[in-house]
Amino acid sequence: MKPLLWKFVLPLIGDVTFPAYFTFLTLGLLFAAILTVREAKKLDLDTDDIIDINLYMTIFGVIGSRILHVFVDGHLQDYVNLCIDPLKVPAIDALVSHCNVAKECGYDYLCDTARHVCYPPRDCFAWAKLWRGGLVYYGGLIMATAYAVYFTHKAKIRFLRVADLAAPAILLGLFFGRLGCYLNGCCYGKVTHSLFGVRLPLGSSPWRAQYEAHQIMVGQQMLPVHPTQLYESLGCLLLFAVTYFWVRPRKKQEGFIAGACLLLYAVLRIVVEIWRDDERGVLFGFLSTSQIISIGGIALALWLMFRKDPYALAAAPSPASTT
Repeated sequence: MKPLLWKFVLPLIGDVTFPAYFTFLTLGLLFAAILTVREAKKLDLDTDDIIDINLYMTIFGVIGSRILHVFVDGHLQDYVNLCIDPLKVPAIDALVSHCNVAKECGYDYLCDTARHVCYPPRDCFAWAKLWRGGLVYYGGLIMATAYAVYFTHKAKIRFLRVADLAAPAILLGLFFGRLGCYLNGCCYGKVTHSLFGVRLPLGSSPWRAQYEAHQIMVGQQMLPVHPTQLYESLGCLLLFAVTYFWVRPRKKQEGFIAGACLLLYAVLRIVVEIWRDDERGVLFGFLSTSQIISIGGIALALWLMFRKDPYALAAAPSPASTT
């Protein structure tokens, strides 16, 4: 059960709910699309093409995000078990860890009276329920970029020109998306006693993780954690401002803005990942999947920014050189 942003009842329809995570994710995609189309008009690009790219990049981006979440971050077995044997799947946001009847577990969980543990009902389509969370940004970026390369080639549009257009807008979209992560309780940070520490409600993902690690007792308020979702959200808003208002007017060649956005975000992500404590893929024993991809992203970003480009913007002649 995920937090709701709004819930109301409509006649003949019943309950209408807006999950917090999905609502902010949608807002992020919407604002990014609006900004991209706005900038496309300034460059005399066909806005119909840009709208099509936005639509299909969103679809392929969501697919890519889910693929990385399921197959790389190690959640495949949970989805398989949820369909075949739900008893093997931990009810991470159940209200209690020891139950006698299902209603003690809360939400729609069931109770295994033999072991006195809560477990989720069988669900063979949980992998498709995106509004519950479980999207990895880099997976979406890779898949969406692959489609954009194909589309721009087919439409005879230079890909890097479109990439420069979209990159700052993606950072703006991430600002909203990470706010959704915070309300959802995912992507949380390590325990901290600093002024930045926050506590999420009982039954939330970080609360359950602390309980399973024997850091807290049933019914006890969780220990404060780093709000890594907010760190990244505010960081992306700052990066958007820098790239859109400062880097964009100083564009040297096609791909420069996209490279700057990728470089700055990769550095931000590497740093934020240091404070994260949620379950995700780990490579080489200490680097997260996202940190590994970020390192590759930095190399690609530097190449985009400083390569020799046949479409490089020619510098305007100085007054002294004209006669």
